[in-house]
Amino acid sequence: MAISKVKKGEIVEKLKRAFKDAKSLVFVNFHGLNVANATLMRQALKDEGVSYVVAKKTLTKRAFAGEGFKGIEPTFEGELALAWGKDLVTPARGVYTFHKKFPESLKIVGGVFEGRFMTAFEMEEIAQIPTLEVLRGKFVNIINSPIQRLVIGLNEISKIK
Repeated sequence: MAISKVKKGEIVEKLKRAFKDAKSLVFVNFHGLNVANATLMRQALKDEGVSYVVAKKTLTKRAFAGEGFKGIEPTFEGELALAWGKDLVTPARGVYTFHKKFPESLKIVGGVFEGRFMTAFEMEEIAQIPTLEVLRGKFVNIINSPIQRLVIGLNEISKIK
């Protein structure tokens, strides 16, 4: 079904507003993803504060035209969806989680991170950054480790006497 010029203009403006508000943006190829799994993913992304929309490639490229992102714009093959959010890592992590569940039907094809186009590989690397809570836990463990070893050593010394 054809979209009128007015409707296309509205879609391009919506995408431009999304690009300006987003900290990061993930390009997703969802070829072969069934409706039930797509709905499940949309709900999970929404719960994390990530917006997800299916967009026409030509309208998306038109919306990119005035944004001034650095780097090389990726080529889009197949169906295209965009995921974005206020957090830098959450959109990529959310899509990557479902990519692991449905690897044959859902792929990250690139993205925009800190104003620069990124490749699919780079976006997958970003998606694998642990959450802030996990990083804090690792930091506490690193700080606690020398103290714990000292206590174990002192305990062994006390057993000798």
